[in-house]
Amino acid sequence: MATHYVDNKKLYEVIIDFKHKCIEAKKAEQEKPIIPNYVGQCIMMIATRLSHKPNFVNYSFRDEMISDGVENCISYFDNFDPAKSSNPFAYFTQIIYYAFLRRILKEKKQTYIKHKSAEFSMLFNDLTNQNEFDEKEFNFFNLEVNNQVAVDFIKSFEDSVRDKKNKKKTAKGIEKFFEE
Repeated sequence: MATHYVDNKKLYEVIIDFKHKCIEAKKAEQEKPIIPNYVGQCIMMIATRLSHKPNFVNYSFRDEMISDGVENCISYFDNFDPAKSSNPFAYFTQIIYYAFLRRILKEKKQTYIKHKSAEFSMLFNDLTNQNEFDEKEFNFFNLEVNNQVAVDFIKSFEDSVRDKKNKKKTAKGIEKFFEE
């Protein structure tokens, strides 16, 4: 039998034991107990291992991704229902995976804002350096952007945002028949 970095059965048992302690604490009107260290270690191992997958490994903000994943797991820990599932490993992996995707989107948006700001600062710099007696009129298209990577990124980001908006506007189901 292969040994995995997280023992799913042991993790499940620790969670069940923790849930029983929470129920007892609630009956005794005591404070809710803290999540066991073993669960925290497992969540951290899952997040770290998932961050080494090929689709996440090359991001410079992997530590932030791991932190977001752990934070979301702790936030949604109480939502795990042992009656519905006996696989906490899959539950936490799914939470971490989507936390990673949300972090990537946040970072892309920040990168877009940085590139757009640089573009506008170059535009503003060209406008302020223009003499009021210059014969040639300022044209936005005369602005040279030296970084083709930034231009490509801005274009692809704006296209993806536009595609999302257009996708939401398309009629679905019965709405197609009422459009005409």
